[in-house]
Amino acid sequence: MWRVARLADDRSKRPVRRKLLAVHPRTGSIETMKRLALALLPLLFPLTAAAREDTFDVHVHVEDGEASIRAYLAQAQASKRDVARFGGMLMAKAGEPARTRQRNDDLIRLVSKYPRMLPIASVHPHDGDAALAEIDRLAALGIRAIKIHPLTQGFDVTDPRVSALCERAGEAGIVVMIDNAGIIPGDNEKLLNLAVRNSKTRFLFTHIGGMNFRYWNLIALLRTAKGYFYDNIYFDVSATVTLVADSPLEGEFIWTLRNIGIDRITLGSDHPQISLDQSLDALAKLDIGEEERTKIRSANASILFGAEQD
Repeated sequence: MWRVARLADDRSKRPVRRKLLAVHPRTGSIETMKRLALALLPLLFPLTAAAREDTFDVHVHVEDGEASIRAYLAQAQASKRDVARFGGMLMAKAGEPARTRQRNDDLIRLVSKYPRMLPIASVHPHDGDAALAEIDRLAALGIRAIKIHPLTQGFDVTDPRVSALCERAGEAGIVVMIDNAGIIPGDNEKLLNLAVRNSKTRFLFTHIGGMNFRYWNLIALLRTAKGYFYDNIYFDVSATVTLVADSPLEGEFIWTLRNIGIDRITLGSDHPQISLDQSLDALAKLDIGEEERTKIRSANASILFGAEQD
């Protein structure tokens, strides 16, 4: 039910292009009409370069439901940013499994109205078996990702219940997104060991370690350790990219992205704290190639979350 459909405006463009590429009734020259079509496209679709770029923002907080979604989309439109896909996420509270289930269901229902949204549900590790049951239920509904947050939700990543939850999510094919802003002591180390223990689960660590991003260069070495690391970690650059772009640290940040592997990096805004406009501006400032930028802006997330299947 929640599978994201193609944007309506994309569908509306295709018939126009087919007409332009039709064989001209007098000349019969399709090549002539192709050249004419290419010349007319900028006039038919006078969008800015930013608007023409596909963007998949994996990190949008929608705690207030539809009101949050409207605020996000309105802000993106005001800054002339076109959003192809975005991940709308919730945060579950401990001891409220029924409430968590209801909020996850409410989020899923909103996709019919906002088909560009990938619903990112949530559970709380402290809910134990109830959290595991919710993972199973979400998987049956087609959910592709959940978000948990050690700081906001008040749990320790080394808690066995966290590992059990991540293992169950991995078995169900669900990506586990976890905050990695570098605020909690030992943040990076704990998350790495969690990923190593749950090698069949795909993780997306948000904020790429914050200002401790350098730690993740270790991944380049871990790949040489046979039977230890299974390359199951992805990152978003939300918030952190806005600090390091066009700064003395930019070179080290790019070095880190490439050691991790550009294919493992995604774009996130962390709305409402940081806007999509700020995040895209920062990404544009990074001294990287356009192919790398495109992968980060949308392609990698589309592959990770299976959006290309929609």
